[in-house]
Amino acid sequence: MKKMFLASSFVDVASLLADFEPDLSGKRVTFIPTASKVEDYVVYVEEGRAALEQMGLIIDELDVSTAATADIAAKIDTNDYIYVSGGNTFYLLQELKRTGADAIIADAVNAGKLYIGESAGSIIASADIEYVQGMDSVEPAPELPDFAGLSLVDFYTVPHYTCFPFIESAQQIVDTYSATLSLRPITNNEVICVRGNEISVKSI
Repeated sequence: MKKMFLASSFVDVASLLADFEPDLSGKRVTFIPTASKVEDYVVYVEEGRAALEQMGLIIDELDVSTAATADIAAKIDTNDYIYVSGGNTFYLLQELKRTGADAIIADAVNAGKLYIGESAGSIIASADIEYVQGMDSVEPAPELPDFAGLSLVDFYTVPHYTCFPFIESAQQIVDTYSATLSLRPITNNEVICVRGNEISVKSI
């Protein structure tokens, strides 16, 4: 059964994870910070890591921009959960595609491995990420062949809705694409929980 926990700001909704997935303590999580590698502000990466550790999770970091495909596959297969942090969505997808990590992650999640996404990590679960160009720059991803995402969900997450500093950009996405895409805007205090065919939004 597919299990996904899609957030804007993980540290703000971390307390809801224990309700969604019990018995977290002692489990190993593949922690992917790659999207943040081209960003100046990366505090959320350490905040997310700390929140996971406070719940007793063991962090196994994996930067797909520098890891070999075999190592990516081994960690995804061996560890219990997958966590994909925020940052630049286009750079993240470029590196996932370049290494084949996109297919490896999608296969694992479709087989039932819990996927935790934060901002960019939530966006890439959609079928296509072109809609977030107003929020993220494509420039850090000159080798991205296309905008096709992981197609893990049939909706399009709009993170940081009504939240600074993305108030205008998130609203622009909603205004532009609400008629053509199944958008799911969430604030920093909300999370989209996917369990099989059941989709719900929880909030702090």
